[in-house]
Amino acid sequence: MKILSIQSAVAYGHVGNSAAVFPLQRIGVEVLPVYTVTFSNHTGYGQWRGPMISPDDVREVVRGVQERGAFGDIDVVLSGYQGGEGIADVILETVEQVKAANPSAVYACDPVMGNAKSGCFVAPAIPVLLRERVVPAADIITPNQFELGFLTGTEPSDLESTLAAADAARAMGPRTVLVTSVERPDRPEGTIEMMAVTDDGAWIVQTPRIPMKANGSGDVTAALFTAHLRRTGDAADALARTTSSVFALLSMTHESGQRELQLIQAQEHYADPQMQFDVQRVR
Repeated sequence: MKILSIQSAVAYGHVGNSAAVFPLQRIGVEVLPVYTVTFSNHTGYGQWRGPMISPDDVREVVRGVQERGAFGDIDVVLSGYQGGEGIADVILETVEQVKAANPSAVYACDPVMGNAKSGCFVAPAIPVLLRERVVPAADIITPNQFELGFLTGTEPSDLESTLAAADAARAMGPRTVLVTSVERPDRPEGTIEMMAVTDDGAWIVQTPRIPMKANGSGDVTAALFTAHLRRTGDAADALARTTSSVFALLSMTHESGQRELQLIQAQEHYADPQMQFDVQRVR
């Protein structure tokens, strides 16, 4: 499997491609990373250095990959945080070109906008752009519950409303929706869930909630779920494997006392997930 991943990169820590690439490689996926920024660290620190790469320069990198004849072998185009409006144009052009070269290729979009605690933390034009142009072109999307609500104009909370919102998102274009950070009001205290919804059904998995903010964990989640789903076509299995791997990664990070993901230290949990959580079919 080959994934063309258009995302940010940092020298210190793990977000964007700096979070997604290694776990994908560890499960045997060939990754072609294209960078949209090259920062010293993620912006959550409040201070960072390095350039945002212009859309034209990103386009040139993609064009160079295309000129090597690689597009016909690409199975997935993956995108995450989009820092500016111009990057969306590059991503959508790339998806169109890759699918022309390989009609079985899919586009997986993590529509990064914000979360329930912080609200939107992207430029005001980005959520509208994602909703109106990017998500309709995607085959797989991986929003959190807050982002799913914005995309669909709903307020998902309980199981039924979250399922309905996922269906509304699927009606926009993508056939698979992975809802991360599902927080149902009736869930047991100290837990959190993820839900996958496809044409074949819907599944949910519950884990203990680890009390920490982990920048980059969503990037790892989107990458692993997309790869597992693309490899097997089994959303329940992809959900189980991804949940196991990411929970282990977050547990090791929390135990380490470090702010940055312990991405390398958790590598065995990508290649050989413990599958310790039950995935329940809910539809």
